[in-house]
Amino acid sequence: MTEDDPRRWRSTAHNVVYGNPWIEVSEHAVIDPNGNSGRYGLVHVRKLAIGVLPIDHAGRVCLVGQHRFPGDYYSWELPEGGGPADVAPLISAQRELKEETGLTARGWLPLLSMDLSNAITDERARAFLAWDLTEGAPEPEESEALRVKWLPFGVLLAEVCAGAIRDAFTQTMVLKAEVAFRQGELPAVAAAAIAAGHDV
Repeated sequence: MTEDDPRRWRSTAHNVVYGNPWIEVSEHAVIDPNGNSGRYGLVHVRKLAIGVLPIDHAGRVCLVGQHRFPGDYYSWELPEGGGPADVAPLISAQRELKEETGLTARGWLPLLSMDLSNAITDERARAFLAWDLTEGAPEPEESEALRVKWLPFGVLLAEVCAGAIRDAFTQTMVLKAEVAFRQGELPAVAAAAIAAGHDV
């Protein structure tokens, strides 16, 4: 099947079964790409997923730790959150970094754009690499109980590859940054920071 193949999913009717400020769950009567009738559950995510890989001049990356309710486990992740659809992703990334870690950054680079779990949700994600960091006081949301720790980039990469870091968005950001570094696609200052993180 190719991109120009005319076969596709078609929704003939749908019903919203649940909604809150973050998501909307709907059930669709569908015709699948082979012409069969069926039902399809879809989770619409109201905000754009935003992620940041903040790295300092010594090659250390700032991670955020928190308990994740769906999987009932404690997770160390890069700073992540949601950005309104009508706000530029970079603005949301700057806000999210400040809220979760207290950090601000002078250097910013778009790192990746991806779809998350695209079989059941329409959630889209944008991620950024951030450097030239200044520390400040975090401003977490009322429901958040966050901890912060710093790891050298090379150690974080090893934890991602070993599966110790389980968050998919974090894994993708780290691996993309590593590929961009190896291919010489990063600004000199950011590349030097990642190189320093490998040398620790």
